[in-house]
Amino acid sequence: MNLGPHAAFIIASYAIVAAVMITLVAWLIFDGRRQQRALDALEARGVRRRSRAGDSGQ
Repeated sequence: MNLGPHAAFIIASYAIVAAVMITLVAWLIFDGRRQQRALDALEARGVRRRSRAGDSGQ
């Protein structure tokens, strides 16, 4: 595979994009777990979601 004179730039660009994508996916996974733990803690304390006072449902 010959990428020409810009091979280093092309490979570095793909590596950076891959690193950013992996970081974003990992962040989403870890944050999702953290949010789930927070939600579980709220539910264990008896906190439930409720509608706003005076909401007519529209």
